[in-house]
Amino acid sequence: MLITEKPVGPTSPPRPYSITDLPPLIVGGATFNYQYTDNPEAAPIYEILDTAFNSGLIAVDTSPYYGPSEILVGKALTELSTKWPRETYFICTKAGRIALNEFDYSASAIRKSVKRSLERLNTEYLDLVYLHDIEFGEIDDIMDGLKELKRLKAEGIVKNIGITGYPVDFLYRVALAAHNNEEIGSLDAILSYCHGCIQNTTLFEYYSKFFDECHVKKIMNGSILSMSLLRSGKTHTFHPGSTELKEAVAAVAKDLSEQGVELAELSTRFALKSWLFDTSKATQSDKTNLSWNKKTSVVLGLGNVDELMSAITNFWKVKLNVSNSSEDDAKYVAQVQQQLGSHFNESWESGIEHDI
Repeated sequence: MLITEKPVGPTSPPRPYSITDLPPLIVGGATFNYQYTDNPEAAPIYEILDTAFNSGLIAVDTSPYYGPSEILVGKALTELSTKWPRETYFICTKAGRIALNEFDYSASAIRKSVKRSLERLNTEYLDLVYLHDIEFGEIDDIMDGLKELKRLKAEGIVKNIGITGYPVDFLYRVALAAHNNEEIGSLDAILSYCHGCIQNTTLFEYYSKFFDECHVKKIMNGSILSMSLLRSGKTHTFHPGSTELKEAVAAVAKDLSEQGVELAELSTRFALKSWLFDTSKATQSDKTNLSWNKKTSVVLGLGNVDELMSAITNFWKVKLNVSNSSEDDAKYVAQVQQQLGSHFNESWESGIEHDI
């Protein structure tokens, strides 16, 4: 059997139901959006989801902010419903971010957004709803939004609640505040992006804080290619990183290419190994069959089935250390991070100032 044919996980959620049963790799719906493609309606979403579900990747992540993504995902899931009934997969979505510069975390807006997502995704419940990009909201509004999500959870409409955003320290502070708030309590999940990648490892430094202090159950690592930055191809024009950062990464990609290494592939394996396996408390005595830490998942931005299969291949290469790939990768990772110099762990500004 080819490693791309090996299921990554079970093809339906285990029982009893738990957020930690979200698979190690999650289909991300941000790319089904005009930011990433001129015609998201033409994206092969049906084929991507069917292939993912067959591979044990039984979760999809989307958002109302991602243009037509929720609608397109809902349409594909409806078409797949005979083969894949609703109880065989997880749906994750978000609320609070409406447009590029429009946010509303009020209780009424959050409830309205969740109800609209239910309709778009053709479902009676959502497995996980995050407050989206919370760094753009005032802290009181964020807490009000979380309280409303907690009420929706009590009603059974939402199974799990969480937060997403760019500044990792702010995610930590809000998660800790929620844990200490009797009306909210510990969050079920957090989605961080662009901070768990070969260029920026800040998320890894907060791992223990999120779990030991905030008592979060699951953390998702998104944008492991930093929204198209970490590849040999052109970076999308909307990327907020500095010109100097983009130039430094382009130089790294060129040097790797001359050595026969694609930056995107190396970056993918680095993020998968660092987040899914290196965080495991299990003793990784067998380097040819690493143990996945079920508290962690990676959300993948996918445009086609080939990209999905490439991610699955890289997952198995890391887990099984195919052809000593981990040892080879370590050499190139060190080269990349050294060459980035001051741009390693560089972040960009996102959100408003907060006093928390």
